[in-house]
Amino acid sequence: MTSVFDCYIERRTSDSIKWTRYGQDALAMWVADMDFAAPPAVIEALQARIAHGVFGYGAEPPELREVLVARLAARYGWRVAPEDLVFMPGVVVGFNLAAQAVAQPGESMLLQTPVYYPMFRTPVYAGLTLDQMTLTQGADGRYGVDLDLMARAITERTRLFLLCNPHNPVGRAFTRQELADMAALCLRRDLVICSDEIHCELTYEGHTHTPIAALDGEIAQRTITLMAPSKTFNIAGLHFSFAVIQNPDLRRTYERACRGIVPSVSVLAYAAALAAYRDSEPWLAEALAYLQANRDYLCRFVAAELPGLRMACPEATYLAWLDCREARLPGGPHEFFLERAGVALNDGATFGPGGEGFVRLNYGCCRQVLDQALERMRAALHTQTL
Repeated sequence: MTSVFDCYIERRTSDSIKWTRYGQDALAMWVADMDFAAPPAVIEALQARIAHGVFGYGAEPPELREVLVARLAARYGWRVAPEDLVFMPGVVVGFNLAAQAVAQPGESMLLQTPVYYPMFRTPVYAGLTLDQMTLTQGADGRYGVDLDLMARAITERTRLFLLCNPHNPVGRAFTRQELADMAALCLRRDLVICSDEIHCELTYEGHTHTPIAALDGEIAQRTITLMAPSKTFNIAGLHFSFAVIQNPDLRRTYERACRGIVPSVSVLAYAAALAAYRDSEPWLAEALAYLQANRDYLCRFVAAELPGLRMACPEATYLAWLDCREARLPGGPHEFFLERAGVALNDGATFGPGGEGFVRLNYGCCRQVLDQALERMRAALHTQTL
């Protein structure tokens, strides 16, 4: 059956960073930005708001908090209060604020690498040092957390653990036990957890997302959780996200860090967020089915047709983490596939230690584009081995 997600939308002539960064001939498979049109309910809500014609300072939609509270309870069994939510223009803004709120210059924060590359700038902006531990990759390519390594990475100056769950770029949806083990260590070492859960609604069959703050009340009291509709509903350019902070003192500290720094959320972002969360569940169900089919196709293709490359099938996100080390590609895999195949991927090295020799591939696109990219990559590898 033909899906609405099979529709190719030309973005090279638009304002798309994804499709203009590497020129007209490259297939853009890099930044975490899907090529699908936003849900119809979101488009209709934006059109209605624009038709009003006045774009002054706006207030949040009266029902938005209750919609989010109900959604968190329904999806995760997580009971939060409306006042626990803090709205802001983006998750990157959110974790930078967390660092500035809970740590003082000269103290440190912990990251698990390889990880979403904007996180590496967070300690720089906050005047902190960076503690790092590398995720452990098994023989099957799947990543896990070595708790001994994590414990050794934490120092007397560490104040914040910045978690990425589901994990970008390695595609893990950490299990409840994995999260409980990490949280227990953070509690023992008196760390605040800031959990970037922007991909929380993009998990596949057999896997579920657990907000780390939902594990128990003690963990919730030391956690700042960041979520957004931007990846789920492909509206990143509208800039809306929210933090869930159930500890009133921590929430007040966080809100003080916002003042004078964070711009208010726009009226269009509010309209889109409400329509996404309240009215777009059918679209999301179809999108997840399409993404899972793309993921499965990609996994089969890499295993059968791309010699020297391997991957573990993502449990969440629409991002594949391709291990190209065995292929020993000249100039590195990012440069090789861009120059030899005309396929623009993310360079794994930008995700920090453990990312060298990898690339990240975005399969949030119509199957036609994914197939073209993979065929180009196969041809380039075949030429290289001749």
